[in-house]
Amino acid sequence: MGDDWKRQLDQLHAGLVRRDDPAELVTEADAVDASYRYPHLAVRGPVFGLAVQDPAAGPDWRVLKPIVDGMPQQARDALNSVLWFKAKDDTDDPAERRDLLAAVAILEREPVDELEVRGVRYRVVRGDEFARTGADGLEPPRPTDPEPPDRSWTGRHDAPSTDPGFVLDPTEETPGLMTSALKLGLRDFAYTGARFPVDVRADSQRAVTTHPGIVLMPVGFGVAERGKTGWTPRTSLMPTPHDARRLLYDAMTESWPLLYEFDAEEKAAHARAAERFKAAAHANEARVGDTLYRICRTERLVRVGPDGPEPPRPSDVDSYGPMKMHPTMDEDGTLHYDD
Repeated sequence: MGDDWKRQLDQLHAGLVRRDDPAELVTEADAVDASYRYPHLAVRGPVFGLAVQDPAAGPDWRVLKPIVDGMPQQARDALNSVLWFKAKDDTDDPAERRDLLAAVAILEREPVDELEVRGVRYRVVRGDEFARTGADGLEPPRPTDPEPPDRSWTGRHDAPSTDPGFVLDPTEETPGLMTSALKLGLRDFAYTGARFPVDVRADSQRAVTTHPGIVLMPVGFGVAERGKTGWTPRTSLMPTPHDARRLLYDAMTESWPLLYEFDAEEKAAHARAAERFKAAAHANEARVGDTLYRICRTERLVRVGPDGPEPPRPSDVDSYGPMKMHPTMDEDGTLHYDD
């Protein structure tokens, strides 16, 4: 460990001891235990979202749309919609509407990753998603991971992301000694190994220098399926373990039977497994025949440079390009559906 690392960790440890917070100490002990049981990091790959820098709210870059998309173009499409609906619903000023719609027009034809509209900067930002792994696979939720106050299994399931509004500032103090140590350890993280193309490895190594700051996003929870070649993500990220459990239950009983056209036997097997999983309340695994589903703890990092969060890299891949997504709008707000 370098002297700089040791100095920073010593400071963090001293602060933890000084605060003498029992809950924080339990959380820290939980993180230490996880580091022994799940000592390795498995990188899933890049994720993308939107950030905004609005002078009216201060100099910070803040997350506008969750950093969970698999392609940059998905985030550009989200920005297209943000600006279009802002022009439609948030202003009566024709000049402001013109400026917003001019930005929308650019996004309809060009894969741009940053736009400035009336002094507000919008940027497509890139992150990396990873999870801890150990001898038994991906790390499940920890006992100290927060749960929602309502752990219902019925009714509408609407779990909002904790990303929007999150400040992308690498100098912000990170709670917890182990989390801070992880943040320090990720400064030199870059893709290696032959499974990554040469240009991907080169872009990754370059980012260590161009965007040296590390921001750790709020932890998320999703469902992974264990197969013959490893673990495969099966759902989107949720803010709490229970939200991910509820998502798995709903998937096994409702969406997957329809999506994958289960026969009667498959449908019944998934329904029985779902009820056993639900009855256990805090279970993190469900098994259907030879298939194992696990609630997994997922982390994300965003690199930050002198001008803010890292945008997509040249080697990041899109499977489709820009397109017109909404009806044409006049500067007075009139919509034209036949254009």
